[in-house]
Amino acid sequence: MRRVRKRRARRARVQVGAPEESLTRFSGLAAVTELCERLGLIDRLDAAVGPIKSRDRGFTAGQVLVGMGAVQLCGEDFLVGLDRHRADTAGQALTPVPGLASTTAAGLARRLSQAQWAAVETGLGDVHAGALDLLGRIDPGRAHALAAEVTIDLDTTDVEVYGRAKQGVAFNHQGQRVGRPHVATWADASVVLAADLGDGRDDPRATSAELLGRALAALPAPARAGRVRVRADAGYFAGQLARACLFTEVEFAIGARRTAPLWRILDSVPAGAWTDAIDMTAAQVAVADYCPNWWPATTCLLIRRVRLDLDRGQVSGDPRARRRRTLHPDQRALPLDELAGVAEIDGVFAYSFIVTNLDVSTGEKAAQVEHWYRHRTSVENVFRDTKHGAALRHLPSGRHAVNRAWMWGALLAATSCGWLHHLTATHRGGRLVGHGVRGGQAMIATLRRRLIAVPARLVRHARGLTLRLPPGEHLLAEVLARLRALPNPS
Repeated sequence: MRRVRKRRARRARVQVGAPEESLTRFSGLAAVTELCERLGLIDRLDAAVGPIKSRDRGFTAGQVLVGMGAVQLCGEDFLVGLDRHRADTAGQALTPVPGLASTTAAGLARRLSQAQWAAVETGLGDVHAGALDLLGRIDPGRAHALAAEVTIDLDTTDVEVYGRAKQGVAFNHQGQRVGRPHVATWADASVVLAADLGDGRDDPRATSAELLGRALAALPAPARAGRVRVRADAGYFAGQLARACLFTEVEFAIGARRTAPLWRILDSVPAGAWTDAIDMTAAQVAVADYCPNWWPATTCLLIRRVRLDLDRGQVSGDPRARRRRTLHPDQRALPLDELAGVAEIDGVFAYSFIVTNLDVSTGEKAAQVEHWYRHRTSVENVFRDTKHGAALRHLPSGRHAVNRAWMWGALLAATSCGWLHHLTATHRGGRLVGHGVRGGQAMIATLRRRLIAVPARLVRHARGLTLRLPPGEHLLAEVLARLRALPNPS
């Protein structure tokens, strides 16, 4: 019997038609615009900064900063991204600041005076107050928890640049030409309170007390009335910051540099004074009497040690390795074979020193303070979000003022995502779950993939706008519904 072979179905030939202006790649900008309107982001920034031109026309300072933040949320890396975003006809109906060109934004950013840059933080503080008020009206318990105990993180990050003619940059100790954002964040809410843009030679200790004062001023009144604590790494080990905390009735924990006096204090700690750390394997904490000159009298020294396993390669043989600097001076210069012999007898530990005026009177309280201080890395998440989610990994202009506006655009993008999490996230198993794939608060890159960079067709009918999304894309509708269900701002 003759076998009949089936003929394969012939695929239709694909042709490229005319561009469709009703299509946009960033339908999720509708949620960003709704959030900005609910928080009054542009209006509050403009009310604080004031006019930047003699004629009341064109774009305002708030629109420039929010417009830069919006294009960074869409994944644009440079100022020219404003022009590409402007060419998206359908997207311009959804974005919070339509029609903003790169040359216009750069020119207006250069008009802001130093006082007006400082006023950006004042407007941002009004935004935080409004957002906390909204949260209190939909979830009073969570708003009370945010305001009852406030943690402020101070830190810097380096943004490497390559242009010789860029203003306001300098070489850091690693030989990189960088700008250095100096940022204070409200760690519990994952939002920014205050920020400066310096260069690679800037010492954060010199302006840390002033930055703390501005961060406190940007806190909402209910949060400022609660318990406020400050965390900072060893780059902020300075008496002026500790005294500023004392005068403003703020508790502090500041990393201390590993100097010879601290190693001598460590040698005097009794063997029975160590307490196991919380949620950290092979780690212990102890407390010692130590108060640097001109620091608050209640200051003491909190020491953490972590046992290192040489067999697992936790110590490098290179004497210049960063982990080597955390070892005791008597062990730091030893080669690995000799260090292995010491580890079998006495153990090899990595040490960290923290000066604090928090209550560490018992081993349990000391372990709790160290556990709280260890989460200072939350500010690193903000930096990671602004660099890899937004575009703070670049300073795109040769003008310092334009780069400062670009920095604030990235910080506003991260702040908007922080309040989006608190205002639209849901509870699951007693925990607040945002829009990330693993629960918790979603990073900007995740929000871009799942919420913002979703293609759609914009249909105009009966003086209304309708987004037609691809099948299976439900997150935008859910977020918009939650934002629109929020009460009107008071």
